[in-house]
Amino acid sequence: MKRYLVFALVGPFVGGFLLLLTTTYQSGYWTQTSLGEVGKLFVVFFKTLQYSYLFGFLPSLMIGAVDDILTHVRRIRPGLRMLLVGLFAFILAAFTYGSRGSDSGAVQFILYGLVGFVPTVISSWLVHHYVEERQPAAAAG
Repeated sequence: MKRYLVFALVGPFVGGFLLLLTTTYQSGYWTQTSLGEVGKLFVVFFKTLQYSYLFGFLPSLMIGAVDDILTHVRRIRPGLRMLLVGLFAFILAAFTYGSRGSDSGAVQFILYGLVGFVPTVISSWLVHHYVEERQPAAAAG
């Protein structure tokens, strides 16, 4: 249960911030912005944080469930599990947020993929280090 709580709290927060950074980069905001206007980015982030949790809560729990399932596979060590779950979230986020129009490309695919990858790996790492994981029972044979 603690695993899902970590994913539900960390995922939308970090993912929402990365999504905001990605969309501002894609819109060209950073080419015309001075360092003094960066504070506006944080204002927008905190004003839209409720929507990050509203729309990111269920996807984070689903990724947490995949992480939980992979925990029970004895041959998959924690580092590999974090990578596998992160790659799964990368692909889901890249295809969910990325458009397939004329402005699509490798940069857009990677940036939107990182929106899923980074919060997932952080959440999985936090769960591995700070939440007690039950080890799967050895098979009787």
